[in-house]
Amino acid sequence: MSERSVLITGCSSGIGYHAAHGLKARGWRVFATCRREADCERLRAEGLESFPLDYADEVSIETALAEVLMRTGGTLDALYNNGAFASPGLVEDLPRGALREIFEVNLFGYHDLTRRVIPVMRAQGHGRIINCSSVLGLVGLQWRGAYVATKFAMEGLTDVMRLELTGTGIHCILIEPGPITSMIRQKAIPQFEKWIDWNASAQRDKYIKFENRLYGPPSKDRFELGPEAVTAKLIHALESPRPKPRYYVTLPTYFAGIMRRLLSTRMMDWIRTRG
Repeated sequence: MSERSVLITGCSSGIGYHAAHGLKARGWRVFATCRREADCERLRAEGLESFPLDYADEVSIETALAEVLMRTGGTLDALYNNGAFASPGLVEDLPRGALREIFEVNLFGYHDLTRRVIPVMRAQGHGRIINCSSVLGLVGLQWRGAYVATKFAMEGLTDVMRLELTGTGIHCILIEPGPITSMIRQKAIPQFEKWIDWNASAQRDKYIKFENRLYGPPSKDRFELGPEAVTAKLIHALESPRPKPRYYVTLPTYFAGIMRRLLSTRMMDWIRTRG
């Protein structure tokens, strides 16, 4: 059996980093991409094939995929869309530019890369497109409106794509982590500082408490798991002959899925405003 290949985005740390090393250890040919060349250089030193891919840059996406296809001779077995960032703040304080910027990466970049990959997979008669969503693609939480919006949109787009690609041999799959150890909070600080004028907010008092959490020392959520929990689900999504359309990771994600099915919107709001 020929070596299976997978393109992974967002490999500088966290979920993507662990997935890249985990799949390489299982015999996959991993193309581990990062936004910054400095991170790619570090991954190459660790034995991974790595080069830049920036979801916000169409040329970067085109160039990275061309590099993959050049190295494989024109094939790609799987794509794991993982790279994303958060832009925290109350929804009423998010300017248009903040939403535009996060959608460019968390949704439009995913879609652009996926559209370029589909013809390759269709020609070879098989493929796996796996999108990393979130518990926040199932239920919304305060302060995370921009991120929630991108994940809700991605869930819908992936669901429809799965239906439309039925019978092509291409599987479209969602992985939905909950709290996973990563640097997403630290990396969100520049976005908060760039876009949120909290001193001018009508809800300024709420930001005092929120800032303490955002800037405070990292604290582990009681339900938080390491990135290996996501890699385990990713392996099943990639290697099972009949992968699931969705993979929940962490207890809060399972709970959110149950809440959506069983509770009224009013009851869900009551729980989330007290969480």
